[in-house]
Amino acid sequence: MEFRIGDIVQVIDDDIEGEIIEILDSNIWIETSDGFSMKFQLKDLVKIEKETEPLLIVEKETIAEALQEKEHFRKNRKRTFSKKKEKQAPPMEVDLHIEKLVPYLKGLSNHDILTKQIDTARGQLEFAIRKRIQKIVFIHGVGEGVLKAELEYLFSRYDNVKFYDADYQRYGLGATEVYIFQNS
Repeated sequence: MEFRIGDIVQVIDDDIEGEIIEILDSNIWIETSDGFSMKFQLKDLVKIEKETEPLLIVEKETIAEALQEKEHFRKNRKRTFSKKKEKQAPPMEVDLHIEKLVPYLKGLSNHDILTKQIDTARGQLEFAIRKRIQKIVFIHGVGEGVLKAELEYLFSRYDNVKFYDADYQRYGLGATEVYIFQNS
């Protein structure tokens, strides 16, 4: 194998690659990709063939034409936005199980737990009214019905709110759906 200055070579027993910068007898000096000059014997190197793919030549006129076509398409395209019907919009879900609301239960009385759940429900309902969200599902669980009764009392104090049991197939008996009437 014949080597010339400028050839790209790789060392056989090592992960070193570089360009030949000098050839003296059976010794070859290469410059690595890191910029170091190293000396190797002829038998320790393998020539790496450069890939000779033809480069893609693009004329400036072709690029300009493509940009004009793209701009023309952008201007003539009609934008259509599909808005889901409000019946199909998924409702906001608020899980009132106490494990979801506080990191640990130790030291909380039943009154503290119920107060935290009601405060969370009130805050989420107020948030939904401010953000004009129409439906909220409050997941309260079945239990003894104390939380459900307190939620019904809370919801009944709002004039623009209607509430009823949520979808049985999805939530079972432990959820109440609230519909908020939007003022125009």
